[in-house]
This record gives sequence, C-alpha cells and structure tokens, in this order.
Amino acid sequence: MPNPSLRFDIVTLFPEIFSGYLSQSLLAKAIERGLIDIQVHNLRDWSIDPKHHKIDDRPYGGGPGMLISVEPVIRCVHDVQAMNSTTGLVILLTPQGERLGQPRIEQLAPYGRLILLCGRYEGFDHRVVEILKPLELSIGDFVLNGGEVAAMVVVDATIRMVPGVLGDEQSSWEDSFSRGNRMLEFPQYTRPPEYLGHCVPEVLLSGDHQKIAQWRKEQSERRTRERRQDLLPGDDA
Repeated sequence: MPNPSLRFDIVTLFPEIFSGYLSQSLLAKAIERGLIDIQVHNLRDWSIDPKHHKIDDRPYGGGPGMLISVEPVIRCVHDVQAMNSTTGLVILLTPQGERLGQPRIEQLAPYGRLILLCGRYEGFDHRVVEILKPLELSIGDFVLNGGEVAAMVVVDATIRMVPGVLGDEQSSWEDSFSRGNRMLEFPQYTRPPEYLGHCVPEVLLSGDHQKIAQWRKEQSERRTRERRQDLLPGDDA
C-alpha cells in the first residue's frame, strides 16, 4: 500500500464523534486505498491528572465556563508530532480564526500532514496560541459546541485536493470556488427528463457540447450575479 498523500491528526476530547464520519463515502474509500491517513487522539490521554483525566480549569479573572489548560495540549502536540517523520502544520479551529475559503484549502493539501486541534468549553488557554503558533481557522461567523464539526469540514474539503480521491478529477475543477474559480456552479440535472411539469433544459439534451458549455457558463454567471455579487470581477466587497 502506498504512503498516504495526506495525514490528519485530530486532537479532541470526544474521539467517538469521528467513528461514523470516518467510515463513510469517499473518505472511507480514500483511507482504505492508502491515499489518506487519519489518526484521532483523545486529549485526555495527556492530562496531568491521572485519576480524573481533567484537562480544563476556571479562567483567571473570572467569567463563565472553563478553559482547556495549556500543559496537556502542548504535551499532546509534541508527542503527536513525534508519531510521524513529517512535521504537521498545527491548525486551531476557532471562531477567532481566519475565515476558511477554497484558496486556503488548496494551500493545505501540499503540507502532507495537518494536526487539527478541536476546542471545547470556552476555548483554549491563550498560551496554546503563543507557544504553538498554529494556523487559526474559522468555518464561519457563528459558534459551535466544539471544533469537531469544523475539523470535519477541513478534512472533507482538503481530501478533494488529493489526486485519486475523487472518481472524476474534473469534479474538483468545476466546483464553485475551486482553483481560482470565483463563480458559483451552474445548475445540473439527471433522469428523468421531465418530472411534475419541470423539464431539463433542451440544450442539455442536444448533444452539442459547445452549446452546453456556453449555457453552463451563462448559468454560472447568472447565478453568481443573483446570489453572490461580491464574487464578480471588480467587486471588492
């Protein structure tokens, strides 16, 4: 079996969340074929409290909730880095991070190894950031219960950049936002040609590939104008 093109090390307090996700669809096939390697690590295994495996504490200065302590995280990342000869890019999933977009996703796959830190509670002791200097990423302007779902988003988007993962490599090129494409994807149809009075556009049934390509381009531009004008050339919004 070939060496994987991309390895993920996911650090979480709830590793069981990933069991179903890792066994489904393209991801499971990519793992089985050796294209992707995903290792999930329970942060509690690095707790300095051997009895209760506690990894959080109250914030200095007061305030609600608990923070993930710095020492278990640093110890964990140090040990996880040592598990593989390729140094991993450490990514912290946080609402305070850079807004994740396709250009950043396309930059991640070539690293070969990504270490994803999933927060919980009120987040991490800020010394985690000061010491590890991770890439901080956010999947949107909202707050989740933890970083696990965000980590899945990073994994799902990034594996599409790995050759061999998709059945049709052209799929990733035609996706909205992929490889410099700032237009939304055109509408698509499959059988039957008519359902409840809604018909597939005639041009798609014509077999004329030039006309089909032109129609798709026009539909992509129209959809982008209607839904995401900020993506149009010359729009700096």
